[in-house]
Amino acid sequence: MIHYLRGTLIEKSPVHAVVEAGGIAYFLHITLFTFGRLSESGQVVLYTHLNISGQDYSLTLFGFGSEEERDLFRKLISVSGVGPNTARVVMSNLRPEELRHTILSRDSGTLRRIKGIGEKTAERIVLDLHDKIAKTPEGSLEKISVAHNKVKSEALMALTSLGVDRTKADKLAERLVAADPAITLEELIRQVLKQL
Repeated sequence: MIHYLRGTLIEKSPVHAVVEAGGIAYFLHITLFTFGRLSESGQVVLYTHLNISGQDYSLTLFGFGSEEERDLFRKLISVSGVGPNTARVVMSNLRPEELRHTILSRDSGTLRRIKGIGEKTAERIVLDLHDKIAKTPEGSLEKISVAHNKVKSEALMALTSLGVDRTKADKLAERLVAADPAITLEELIRQVLKQL
């Protein structure tokens, strides 16, 4: 219905953004990944998904920093038992490339570590989405650095459990891994903590 919104960012938080476009202010639910990509103010483009609740016909607008992220969100909510809020939690814990890798490598354990994702749901996500992800242009394990994603993902889980802000830790970890792809998990955690 609404493909994307281009407008002025009025407000943002780790879970929502308000964008004014054409004299109307839109309230959008966002992921932590999208939050980290948004500037503090100015013009933004958010790709949208409008969710209509079947029980009370309420409308909820979700915003994403890229079409790829929105596509993954839509794939997640196509899985039985995974609603939009659960999908948003998954995508706030795993960057798009990490989520693709997790599904392609059939790693339901990583999904189970996310709050609110049980064993059956994790296995259903992997089972239902593996072939769909594999058919996309990005859906190749060869195109994803397994070591990079695993070390970074585990470091972020450890850091957030220590109470570190995920968005800041994510940016630092990305830079450190890019500078030294062979960095160990322990060293990555130490370096992020040192630079915060």
